[in-house]
Amino acid sequence: MSQILVYVPDNSRHAGEILTLARSLGEVAAVAFNEEGAAAAAEYGATTLYRVNEPQVDSYFAAPKAEAITSIAQGQDWGGILLPGSDEGKAIVGRLAVALNRGFLTDISTLDSDGVARQDIFAGSRIVTSKVTDGFTIATVKAGAVNAEPAPSTPSEEAVDVSLSDDAKKVSIVETVDEPAGDRPGLTEADVIISGGRGVGSADDFALIEKVADSFGAAVGASRAATDSGFYPHKFQVGQTGTTVSPQLYVAAGISGAIQHRAGMQTSRVIVAVNKDSDAPIFSMADFGVVGNLFDVLPQLLEEVEKRK
Repeated sequence: MSQILVYVPDNSRHAGEILTLARSLGEVAAVAFNEEGAAAAAEYGATTLYRVNEPQVDSYFAAPKAEAITSIAQGQDWGGILLPGSDEGKAIVGRLAVALNRGFLTDISTLDSDGVARQDIFAGSRIVTSKVTDGFTIATVKAGAVNAEPAPSTPSEEAVDVSLSDDAKKVSIVETVDEPAGDRPGLTEADVIISGGRGVGSADDFALIEKVADSFGAAVGASRAATDSGFYPHKFQVGQTGTTVSPQLYVAAGISGAIQHRAGMQTSRVIVAVNKDSDAPIFSMADFGVVGNLFDVLPQLLEEVEKRK
């Protein structure tokens, strides 16, 4: 059975998804730099845990972790190396591929035992199957592509001491700001997301989107048009240039469905679109569509949800 090496940055759902995918391919060896990553590795079935001991690793961007993972990966016959499809994961995977002299893939949604991966591109309008032809696959996994399935284990732990090179210390992290999470779930963790677009009309009117979201216990999202218009903070933007999401239910209210927005939510399990323009592109990918003014439709939805509680 192949051994799959997985970088586990934290104990998020995305980390669970990658470990679940890796488990379907072989025995999982996880690399963790903190307690959260180690906990996720044990929750999702890793048999080996490489625990990196280097207190400075979080003081610099990407390169130290890439060096540490490279030192673990070198000299072993891996069936594949998987990383999160996050900004950090993509920054690490390029460095890792160069160091190991391998090709790499980004944002894969599936990977089989023969190394053939699937990538959904151009807002899901094209599906690409790819394979690294020289050796094993190194890839980042798209968030939401796999259902995270726990498989508790007690991995054998191996402490890894690394010595950072001067090159790894060239980009320092001078400040880290923790944004208040609020009472709503995060976009990448939420099972339900209620998103508003330019059709919401104003920042004040986003209160209706929030009210509906709270009735579901959902996260609030926004299109790029809405955030660029100042209706809602940019950190809640869903799309190719925002956050990629994959909830069980995605409600797009007053969102036309520009290609960059669709690229960020196309893998949602069920998509409901509310728009008064019957020709809006969002309807082409919606499972359920309501042609109407969102200020007429959403209050009815809210009433029905509250009635069923």
